Amino acid sequence: MRLAAKKMPTPGPDEVLVRIEATPINPSDQGVMFGWSSMDKATSTGTGADTILKAPVSKHGMQVMKARVGQDLSIGNEGSGTVVAVGENAQGLMGKLVGLMGGEMYAQYRLVKAAMCLPLGPDHTAKDGAACFVNPLTASSMVEAMQLEGHTALVHTAAASNLGQMLNRICQADGVQLVNIVRSEAQEKLLRDMGAQYVVDSSKDSFMADLTDAVHETGATLAFDATGGGRLASDILSAMEAAAARTPGAYSIYGSVKHKQVYLYGGLDTSETILTRGYGMAWGVGGWLLPNFLARVGQEAADRMRARVVQELTTTFANDYSDEISLADALQSEVVARYNAKKTGAKFLINPQLPM
Repeated sequence: MRLAAKKMPTPGPDEVLVRIEATPINPSDQGVMFGWSSMDKATSTGTGADTILKAPVSKHGMQVMKARVGQDLSIGNEGSGTVVAVGENAQGLMGKLVGLMGGEMYAQYRLVKAAMCLPLGPDHTAKDGAACFVNPLTASSMVEAMQLEGHTALVHTAAASNLGQMLNRICQADGVQLVNIVRSEAQEKLLRDMGAQYVVDSSKDSFMADLTDAVHETGATLAFDATGGGRLASDILSAMEAAAARTPGAYSIYGSVKHKQVYLYGGLDTSETILTRGYGMAWGVGGWLLPNFLARVGQEAADRMRARVVQELTTTFANDYSDEISLADALQSEVVARYNAKKTGAKFLINPQLPM
């Protein structure tokens, strides 16, 4: 991974040039940045704009990523900054602070279609708007999907993350019951201090009993799993089935008739996804991606969610950052080790305007 100098672009009629002033490091960015590399063995050489990060890749990793060999992939899903040049059909955005999504945000400047920009409020900063797309719209879309698919409550894993905290605030404001799965007592306390009612700790021996109780009380039949690998998705389905069995009704060898769904939307656990099928026949496990969902619900729903994000950018959708780094810092192996650890409370922000 390296930095590359490029010619400054000129906006076309419907384009704007944005000076990127803040862009977050999200797990989805790290997937592109590092792929199947062995990041515990990463090393850096050079300084400033000449810094290069290298890491070895296993034989299996090379097989998985063989289509990527020889390609330069630009990084950064979202960001925020000031519009510094505009095309003739985008004059109204000149000088505006905007949030934007569309890749290649780990850069000092980004040329985009004007329609891709989300104008921010007069009291907002670039730091406020840096992550105004991926996490806010993902959390909002989870509730939207719940309603669209006929569910009445949610289960969420890695629930103490920035996204998980946003989802808690949304659900509390909208009266949606939410079961939070965390992995430590500290994370449980964090969410309970925020007012979360249902928080279960996967590190406890009582996890499955606690999860089943919470699912029974809420009636949750839809889950979003940020871990992806391991047995967690299967455990959630088992808890949903066990909770359903507590409700009196006709016995069936095919299990409960209410559909139980787990969407895998992240890959914090890179091991295999293991399903132990003990939850009847009315269930599903599938992948879930924000752009695909937004395309499914249409522009009107997407615009409604975006408008709410701007209105509640510093409250419901606020992000906390532990570190602000430069583009060159993001290539230093010791810094990479810190942000690649994906720890709760350790979210990094890149400011491309910082000196390198």
